[in-house]
Amino acid sequence: MAAPQIKYTKLFINNEFVDSISGKTFGTINPATEEVICQVSEGDKEDVNVAVKAAREAFKLGSVWRTMDASKRGQMLGKMADLIERDYEYLAALETLDNGKPLACSKGDLDHAISIWRYFSGWADKIHGDTLPIDGSFISFTRKEPVGVCGQITPWNYPIPMLSWKWATALAAGCTVVLKPAEQTPLTALYMAALSLEVGFPPGVINVINGHGETAGAALTEHMDVDKIAFTGSTEIGKVIQIACAKSNLKRCTLELGGKSPLVVFDDFEDIDEAVKICHDCIFENAGQCCCAASRTFVQAGIYDKFVEKATEMAKSRKVGSPWEDVDQGPQVDKDSFDKVLTLIESGKKEGAKLQCGGARQGEKGYFVQPTVFSDVKDDMKIAKEEIFGPVQSIFKFHTMEELIARVNDTDYGLASGVLTKDINKALTFSQAVQAGSVWVNCYLANMPQTPFGGFKQSGYGRELGPEGCRAYIENKTITIAVQQKNS
Repeated sequence: MAAPQIKYTKLFINNEFVDSISGKTFGTINPATEEVICQVSEGDKEDVNVAVKAAREAFKLGSVWRTMDASKRGQMLGKMADLIERDYEYLAALETLDNGKPLACSKGDLDHAISIWRYFSGWADKIHGDTLPIDGSFISFTRKEPVGVCGQITPWNYPIPMLSWKWATALAAGCTVVLKPAEQTPLTALYMAALSLEVGFPPGVINVINGHGETAGAALTEHMDVDKIAFTGSTEIGKVIQIACAKSNLKRCTLELGGKSPLVVFDDFEDIDEAVKICHDCIFENAGQCCCAASRTFVQAGIYDKFVEKATEMAKSRKVGSPWEDVDQGPQVDKDSFDKVLTLIESGKKEGAKLQCGGARQGEKGYFVQPTVFSDVKDDMKIAKEEIFGPVQSIFKFHTMEELIARVNDTDYGLASGVLTKDINKALTFSQAVQAGSVWVNCYLANMPQTPFGGFKQSGYGRELGPEGCRAYIENKTITIAVQQKNS
């Protein structure tokens, strides 16, 4: 398949594609070939200032956006879904080129993104307050208002879905946005900006600033005229952003951060082949580059050896290669991620985990890593504690529920979890005890538009998706009016 034509490489501000004020550019890399795809405009503080000013103008009282019917906002979100469907093949190809994931996976991401836009298109005119039966001669009610200008910083692992999570919720609530996409994967964000122009969003409602975290990202989080930041990425950077939000104007902040999520297999789960496949899919998905990947596989002692044998065989059969071919796994997104994965694999070997398969680079060109399985992993090993973000399955042995709960919760993270069992009591016991924002029973990665998603502990706070997704972009105002006589 021929690589898609690159149509947009500039910044998107106030409904126009413009060069950065400095004129600087940076290269976006094809991770499958390690070659530069193209140069894109590099925004920094001055460009962020211009974009925020445009977003603030679009949000002012009496503007086209603020006076638009909520139902019309919903129709515009639905139109975005229509245009993604129309340009489905091109967007999938562009995502694969810039991110490296197999084409079929890019199409799966688009299916998810379309469902997000359609779901939140229905929420736009259903965000409303309540009438309050307060004491005294008063009428009191709450009014739900958009929080304002929102800075959004998205990761490189799921560029279009993560953009859709943030744009669809903020726009449904009536906010305006300034997005800084990950510098590794800016191309689809720019194309989505072009689609927003075609939909007819007023100038300034949507803005996209390509750039680096330490410049454009920092300028956005520190800006005194930004009302909220929504960030998806590492816990390390999330802490930096939280500090910036507090030190500037105490802006609202939603953080969806890292994870070290457990998936537990009890020995009563009768179909071990199905268990192996569920565990395989939820760690090797997207080459392991998934914040809620089940990177700690806990298997009960009675089936442990058999499980390890089958998991190893499945990993060995996984096809790795060019994302344009019929493969299961593409490359890691860039050299930094590639090097980190290989470094952590080496630490697993040195600390005594048993390498069942993989454990090295695949090929000589591109950031490909062999599907890797470790058994006999101990809780104090580096691969047990740190987020690898790569195709590495670590398999732990456990005996009892009591032991298991203590171990799965012995982590700084709390993003997701899963349990495979045919015993409803075990499922409920685990679900109540595990410290995680999502618990999947006899499944995994069942993220849907309707289900709130977010973490406990150092996996962040706030929720995206579901009703909570819109509420994260809403301020609650109470209005109380004195009346001569109140009647019930």
